[in-house]
Amino acid sequence: MTRKGRFLSLLSAVLLLGAVAAFAVHHAAEQAGGRGRPQLRGPAVADGRVWLAAPAGAGRRMIFRSTAHGSHRDELASVPAERPDAQRATSGLKCLRFSAAGGTGICLQSAPGPLRAGYRAVVLDERLNERRSFPLPGVPSRARVSPSGHLVAWTVFVSGDSYGATAFSTRTSILDTRTWKLKDNLEEYDLKLDGSWYRSLDVNVWGVTFGDDGHFYATVSTRGQTYLVAGDIAAHTLTTVHSNVECPSLSPDGTRIAYKKRVPGLPADAPWRLYVLDLRTMAETATAEHSNVDDQAVWATGTTLVYAMPGKSGTDLWTVPADGSGTPQRLASAASAPAFIG
Repeated sequence: MTRKGRFLSLLSAVLLLGAVAAFAVHHAAEQAGGRGRPQLRGPAVADGRVWLAAPAGAGRRMIFRSTAHGSHRDELASVPAERPDAQRATSGLKCLRFSAAGGTGICLQSAPGPLRAGYRAVVLDERLNERRSFPLPGVPSRARVSPSGHLVAWTVFVSGDSYGATAFSTRTSILDTRTWKLKDNLEEYDLKLDGSWYRSLDVNVWGVTFGDDGHFYATVSTRGQTYLVAGDIAAHTLTTVHSNVECPSLSPDGTRIAYKKRVPGLPADAPWRLYVLDLRTMAETATAEHSNVDDQAVWATGTTLVYAMPGKSGTDLWTVPADGSGTPQRLASAASAPAFIG
């Protein structure tokens, strides 16, 4: 290449880099300027205070991940629980999965890396300040906090990316926020299946829901079957309770489990319906939600369930009575991963 040719090539490269830099600055300015402005037909948003403890006299609040398009996408947002369509106070903190209880929050989020992006679990205090973070070995899937706030749990996909896939693997961890002791793989617990101790290389555990600081429920899968298991943290054991249960959620009084159940005859890519199991009688009740539910439901009250369904901006939150009555109602658009505070 001639000297003139090399000069022209260098000049072109410099101009290209300058254009890219100018676009990046302009895009960042637009994003910053768009904060607090609702997108077309989107929910009203504003920078605000989002805490995991409701101020005195403020009433119950719903904190959730906002999925509305725009500069606030994926941020934790807050609205009055009784007015879910009110203007959203957004926190600036982005999460892919979220849960909170007892003044403790858990935020599973993306983490930039030198070669490729990864993920991390961030434990939050009641003002959303980071207390401690832990690297994650896969894609965030589920998260839960015990009622006291002392324990947090998370599940990630370490291969595959869907519970509907024919082959996937999960990793579920429990962290004690008092000692920062981490049990990073619940598959190492001893499993008692149908009354006998059981071992298999294909065991997967996911979807923890806490009873107290010593006990929890979760899903175990093995040999193509899923089970509700009761977990004992001190004994490091899992004991099967009921079959065909996925992503359990324990009711506030500890007597019922909401879960997604595979119903024979439904399409392979949409096999689940939302059910409730009475732990005293083992009676199952189908909710009035007849669409496919691929979520770990949340108990908004002792009688009402909230869960995510596909929507125009990712997911919407829906609600239905836990006793099989009523009809599903849309609770909030462009939202997921709710927690009820206060």
